[in-house]
Amino acid sequence: MATFLYKLGRLAFRRRHFVALIWVALLTLAGVGAASAPPAGNSSFSIPGTEAQKAFDLLEQRFPGASADGATARVVFKAPSGEKMTDAGNKATVQKTVDELADGSEVASVADPYTGNAVSKDGAIAYASVKYDVSGMELEESTKDALEDAAQQARDAGLTVEIGGDALQAVPETGATEVIGIAVAAVVLVITFGSLVAAGLPLLTALIGVGIGVSTITALASALELGSTTSILAMMIGLAVGIDYALFIVSRYRAELAEGREREEAAGRAVGTAGSAVVFAGLTVVIALVGLAVVNIPMLTKMGVAAAGTVAIAVLIALTMIPALLGYAGRRVKPAGAKGRRFGRSRKSEPKTEAPGAQPKANLGTRWASFVVRRPLAVLLLGVIGLGAAAVPAASLELGLPDDGSQPTSTTQRRAYDLLSEGFGPGFNGPLMVVVDAKGSDAPKDAFSDVAGKIEGLDGVVAVTPPAPNKDGDTATITVVPDSKPSSVQTEDLVHAIRDAGGDIEAKTGAETLVTGSTAMNIDVSEKLNDALVPYLVLVVGLAFLLLIVVFRSILVPLKAALGFLLSVMAALGAVVAVFQWGWLSGLMGVEETGPVMSMMPIFMVGVVFGLAMDYEVFLVTRMREAFVHGEKPHQAVVTGFKHGARVVTAAAVIMMAVFAGFIGSSESMVKMIGFGLAIAVFFDAFVVRMAIVPAVLALLGKRAWWLPKWLDRALPNVDVEGEGLRTAGERGADPDEDRELVRA
Repeated sequence: MATFLYKLGRLAFRRRHFVALIWVALLTLAGVGAASAPPAGNSSFSIPGTEAQKAFDLLEQRFPGASADGATARVVFKAPSGEKMTDAGNKATVQKTVDELADGSEVASVADPYTGNAVSKDGAIAYASVKYDVSGMELEESTKDALEDAAQQARDAGLTVEIGGDALQAVPETGATEVIGIAVAAVVLVITFGSLVAAGLPLLTALIGVGIGVSTITALASALELGSTTSILAMMIGLAVGIDYALFIVSRYRAELAEGREREEAAGRAVGTAGSAVVFAGLTVVIALVGLAVVNIPMLTKMGVAAAGTVAIAVLIALTMIPALLGYAGRRVKPAGAKGRRFGRSRKSEPKTEAPGAQPKANLGTRWASFVVRRPLAVLLLGVIGLGAAAVPAASLELGLPDDGSQPTSTTQRRAYDLLSEGFGPGFNGPLMVVVDAKGSDAPKDAFSDVAGKIEGLDGVVAVTPPAPNKDGDTATITVVPDSKPSSVQTEDLVHAIRDAGGDIEAKTGAETLVTGSTAMNIDVSEKLNDALVPYLVLVVGLAFLLLIVVFRSILVPLKAALGFLLSVMAALGAVVAVFQWGWLSGLMGVEETGPVMSMMPIFMVGVVFGLAMDYEVFLVTRMREAFVHGEKPHQAVVTGFKHGARVVTAAAVIMMAVFAGFIGSSESMVKMIGFGLAIAVFFDAFVVRMAIVPAVLALLGKRAWWLPKWLDRALPNVDVEGEGLRTAGERGADPDEDRELVRA
């Protein structure tokens, strides 16, 4: 592989005009596709294999035209102090608002509070339910404006009016902190390279790669039902890995220049060595993201595949466009150790003051690695204990999906949620819908009554509506209001109790009882994700373990990499629980409302963090492997790996943390949580696991770290990540037929 990538790097360097033209054309094509694509609708949220989804599908079949996936709104009214909603003036205001709402072109129905028993017992609060023909993301702006205008008119009449539901659902925004993250990345690159030109190359290529990836996602969003969160997460991951992959190749290029090689040769060697690490690091990320498909939640699968596509683009750009841009930059990219005029004199031009035979001053990475090698056990214990302490809050992890109760208190959705809780009880915000399928029953009406009566006798039930059958009379819906809030353990227990009772009723009457609704769907999602976590870990870690065996030709090094990942991801989950569930530093992070951690957060973070953790493992340990293969002793190989790789890995980690932290300013709670989780996970993995625990373990293992059974060594393909084959390929010079041979290949 190293030889092929070496030729590819030299080809891109020589044919830079052609390479640049291809990427610019792809960016233009993706941009035109995104601009001309129809707007994305609401991404379908289906959970195959769950009871809630089965009931939802049954409703669409047995209640045609009911717009089961249409947007909803609850317009909540509260009377002024000392008045009631049943007073003549307030009643007239509400009825006027209901009439105005019913005139909307996309409105399917509006329920009058006074005929639908939607007034609280004390008469202070009432609500009108509005149902639309289309989903919240597909609503016209004029429809949303009409909803807000109707509410405002009622406010002008003296009522307190708030709007809940998903009708006012907005596209999530990332905020200015995303730009700050990119700015921090730019500063780190300038400090690392000491050159504006060299620093600009990773930023430019990362932005082009993200532009192509996100534009492609936007162009396909409507056809593939991709939500807005998909493109934001693809941008987050694409920016981080795009900058890092380019950073490693540019750094290796400068190191090759410092050894006296010509620029074209240096570009080829940089792509052949660092590029090999980029390919395998990218493969681990892609495996982790595509592996999310095992969860069998379409939305999560689409998010993973879209982000994986952006990572693949980042790898291709790093391998081709970076050497092309290095060709354009020429002498403006200095060898390692030399700085541009704006950052001081070249170190090579400074007079040497060292005494003859004196060793050059060791850099920080060398000094740190030497310290770890001398005291490996102490460093290992300190790192493991520290991460273990950070992981303690993860034992209290509670999972759930966000509802209006998790919105900031400044939003009308949250205020409507609080008013409904005040007037009708906390469970009113998360009613359960029970679907009774009596098609196989001899007495459907009796079956409906039996189910309703059975549910009324359960603990934790406040109200049960009479069964509402369909036209054929073989299916009915029953609404159940719990006495606890939607995200509570008590509500989850009630859902299971209803399902258990349904089994007895089916045996008695032949009618099947199913529980659905947003609350039941959230419970089923959490359980499905919990059940899928172990198989997902086995699949992803297993595939990556095999891949790393090929890369490092070792058993213990990949095993150590996987165990280190588990430490960092558990510590990161602990930090997420502490901030978003317990409320520690919530003000600093902009978390206005604490609550359960989003159900998809752990498994998504496991996938992404594993891929990124393997990035640093590959980049850092391949340098150690390279030194060991070239004859250094194990301890010295660890120090050499840090000498050449620690500065760059540190810069890459800081950049990735800055990019992820930039998304903490998002208005979407899932994006905010994932941004924080990934940023803290990168910190733990890069600076504690890879910079401390990894060298400590390698120092303790010595030569045993690189042990591989002979039979396995013979069976594995030799991918030559260290670039051993380039020693002869580079010395024989450029082959005039290389371009044609590579094109034919």
